[in-house]
Amino acid sequence: MTTKRHYIEVRNIQVEVVRKAIKNLHLAVYPPEGRVRVAVPLHVTDENVRLAVITKLGWIKKQQTNFKDQPRQSQREMVSGESHYFMGRRYLLDVVQRHGRHDIAIENNTRMTLYVQPGTSERNKEKVLLEWYRRQLKILIPDLVAKWEPVIGVQVRQWSIKKMKTRWGACNIAAKRIWLNLELAKKPPECLAYILVHEMVHLLERHHNDRFKMLMDRFMPQWRLYREALNQTPLAHEEWYY
Repeated sequence: MTTKRHYIEVRNIQVEVVRKAIKNLHLAVYPPEGRVRVAVPLHVTDENVRLAVITKLGWIKKQQTNFKDQPRQSQREMVSGESHYFMGRRYLLDVVQRHGRHDIAIENNTRMTLYVQPGTSERNKEKVLLEWYRRQLKILIPDLVAKWEPVIGVQVRQWSIKKMKTRWGACNIAAKRIWLNLELAKKPPECLAYILVHEMVHLLERHHNDRFKMLMDRFMPQWRLYREALNQTPLAHEEWYY
């Protein structure tokens, strides 16, 4: 697919313009700073893009304000007493040094104990946590896929987990492959389900159009509430998303 990108300025807002072989214009605002991106068909001029952005200025500024006001975690140092999240629940980290295998244990639904060897660096402690998050998602996702496939009427041939800086999920429609953001391990379970369903519905409808919203309403009537819950949870330091 031919893709061309550059930037224009509209009313003091920098707009990324991406031209590719699509039929309709798609405008999106991304956290954390409210980055504006417009994907347009190859033939659409910058002037038409500018007019489209101007008609949506109120909505764009509202989204940017929402992202600015969203709570954010401070930089994590991986030390005892820090707050970390798993499945929407807040845990206090307890770092325990010991010889043997690195591991993480959830205790009393309030503490997350990180077992590491003496002298483990902050970076490697974070790696242990991220790999633990990945393992937990790998346990949860297969049952979710099996639950939603017959509801939506699609088959997911492959799914994977990866860190993504601009979206919560993605899919390759032709290959029926879905990617889910590793950060979803921190969010409430319904948010994980919402993003999975969102990507599965894209196997029926590529675009975020009225048909897509109608399908989401049919399969997951409360999806807007889950999206709002996702947008209200604390963001990681320096990130984000969908």
